[in-house]
Amino acid sequence: MMLSMKGLRQAAIALALCSGAAGARAATPAVPPAVAQALRCTPGAACAAKIPVKVVIVTMFEVGQDTGDVPGEFQFWRERRKLDVRIPFPQSHHDLYYNPQSQILGMVTGMGSIRSATATLALGLDQRFDLSHAYWLVAGIAGVDPHQATIGSAVWAHYLVDGDLAHEIDAREIPADWKSGYFALHSNGPGDKRPQQADEGEMFALNPALADWAYGLTKAIALPDSPQLAAARAPYTGMAPAQSPPKVMTGDNLAAMTFWHGAKMTEWAHDWVDFWTGGKGVFVTSAMEETGTFQSLEYLSRIGRADRNRVMVLRGASNFTMPPPGVAPADYLLKENQNYSGMRASLEALYTVGSKVVDTLLADWPRYAKAPPK
Repeated sequence: MMLSMKGLRQAAIALALCSGAAGARAATPAVPPAVAQALRCTPGAACAAKIPVKVVIVTMFEVGQDTGDVPGEFQFWRERRKLDVRIPFPQSHHDLYYNPQSQILGMVTGMGSIRSATATLALGLDQRFDLSHAYWLVAGIAGVDPHQATIGSAVWAHYLVDGDLAHEIDAREIPADWKSGYFALHSNGPGDKRPQQADEGEMFALNPALADWAYGLTKAIALPDSPQLAAARAPYTGMAPAQSPPKVMTGDNLAAMTFWHGAKMTEWAHDWVDFWTGGKGVFVTSAMEETGTFQSLEYLSRIGRADRNRVMVLRGASNFTMPPPGVAPADYLLKENQNYSGMRASLEALYTVGSKVVDTLLADWPRYAKAPPK
């Protein structure tokens, strides 16, 4: 998906203003004494008291207010999970929100791998929080390959592949026998298929047992469908996955800072994921942040501030990575970028599917605090 959300933000803010939505902040609930003491600590400074966290909900953007208007990735979690305790977080993009009863912490990293990495690292190093047993659920929208899935679907990842670390030659100057002008660092061109070690952040493998557990727990959930979704997927003739109703599934994520689009780019994404996972992964969703987020969690795990084996990535398909047959990529991209056809459905899917996992973890916390599900 590689999101450029300018048009979406403008539309959402305009709608909120026109409807008079004020996004009123909920009254701050009472908090336990230890949490209240931690809240008095200066962000970034030493803090003896700790805010206990069981689950971190990692979202990347909001489009207007955090509550009361057109939702982005954070709003449903903020409202429905009663994340009403605001925690100042000036060392990052957005303040944090917390529920002292459930011990769920919600964050908005900002878009792109730079912001997601720095926000995650800033949280992990913040001495106000006890994240030693926390699960991290990345829950955001994504582009989806119509050969693999349809909009409104929810997709659990096993592999996170970075699409930015590469060599590139302008498409107008590539050799005639090259498939593209984009190829792996340290390789001899796009035809060089010699395996490489992903030791510079090119690929990360999530805890497979946890990913499988999350999928098994949620695969039977019925996701919302609508005439609008059916109309958006109908032009994808010859692509059965695209024309099917939304569902919960597994598939791997490609993260890059460029919002790319088109059949050729989708083919590249498949090749890229296949290359970096050694044929084990299958490209399904396209976003921006995962590799930055997970790189920070890897580093934090080394010092006991997070656990890389407690990280889950769930992406909701808000738009297709290529146009339907007969439509030019540029035309489709510019139209779709103003209002993703699966936006609302994907946000509902993320919350519904993600909540099942969160509720299961919290319901048997003494067990899952000790070790991740298997």
